[in-house]
Amino acid sequence: MDAAFTFGGRVMRSNEKHEWLFLLIIAAITIGLMFTNLVKRPAPCESRHCRAKVLSVDNSLVKTNLIVKTEEQLVTVKFLGGPDRGRKLEIANLLSGKMEFDEIYQTGDVILVEYSYGKDGRPRNGLTRGHYRLRLEIALITLFGCLLLLVAGKTGLKAMLSFVFVAVVLWKLYFPLLLLGYPPLSTGVGIVALLTAVITLSVGGFNRRGVATFAGSMMGVLFTCGLAIWFTWAFHLHGAVRPFAETLLYSGHYNLNLTHIFIASVFIASSGAVMDLAMDIAASMGELKHKHPDIGFLEHVRSGLRVGRAVIGTMTTTLLLAYTSSHIAMFLLFIDKGLPAANLLNAPFVAAEILNILVGSFGLVTVAPFTVLVSGLLFRGKTAVPGTACPD
Repeated sequence: MDAAFTFGGRVMRSNEKHEWLFLLIIAAITIGLMFTNLVKRPAPCESRHCRAKVLSVDNSLVKTNLIVKTEEQLVTVKFLGGPDRGRKLEIANLLSGKMEFDEIYQTGDVILVEYSYGKDGRPRNGLTRGHYRLRLEIALITLFGCLLLLVAGKTGLKAMLSFVFVAVVLWKLYFPLLLLGYPPLSTGVGIVALLTAVITLSVGGFNRRGVATFAGSMMGVLFTCGLAIWFTWAFHLHGAVRPFAETLLYSGHYNLNLTHIFIASVFIASSGAVMDLAMDIAASMGELKHKHPDIGFLEHVRSGLRVGRAVIGTMTTTLLLAYTSSHIAMFLLFIDKGLPAANLLNAPFVAAEILNILVGSFGLVTVAPFTVLVSGLLFRGKTAVPGTACPD
């Protein structure tokens, strides 16, 4: 039986105490990583970013070819914050002719401006960095966190912390390690193991359910990794099929193994859905054991597999919808040109997405029996005492 202690006027189990201690450690690690820079970048020449309002625009230099605009748009802005608040500056909005990168501004727009200082201490050399979206992004994240807390309570707090931890670990740890030359596959597996442990143990708890979720998830991820390695080789694919991959090489990172980075992206992308499915299965197995403490091992496993089959029926389309919807424009173009389906499916970048979808789905399908088997072994012989909590 778990020992109890008093906290905030209420009695808590020692297991719950360990969970909160774990969350505090994760929060401390997250904050520490936010202020960590593993990759040493050249310091910008006293550049500063500031929110600014567009006072006027000059489109006389802009060249238009059908719907593509090139050259530059001259923009006069007034700084809305920082030490230069109220000052005005004329800057150039450089147009590359690529609509996914370019923005055309109008009077009254609020944009993000990057600039430096001249010898006279006044702003100069300004560059436009897009419409100002940072406040809305922060508001959206805050709204998401509030919704999690409102709907899920303490579990929502754990989920929000896990969400932030994943983002920080990828941005501040995994990506810099790749730039420093660490092997993408082994590093990726290690990062996924870290993230899986934090998420499953913080949300699922320090119990058999959490352990089963972690073990089942990692078995699914490792299986996905093996399949991704094999099929990437069999499909004759390379990592340059991903956006910005070639640009990354041209920026000086010639030692990066883009193919291994592509393979890592396959199992990392599917790991979230794998964890979700593993948690569903492990929770169901725990509930089955709680409601039927005398259930045998084989019957317990068979019941878990029946639950897994029902969940897999909908989860297998998750990756298909997620990945396909991000390439709608590409499919529309192929259909509009009347190209045969063979041309579409055989193209390297399309084959890469097919591999991504199907190999990731393999992980989703196999994680169910993996988690059922681990859960059955962990809950084996454990009986619930009437009136007690579920034997997690």
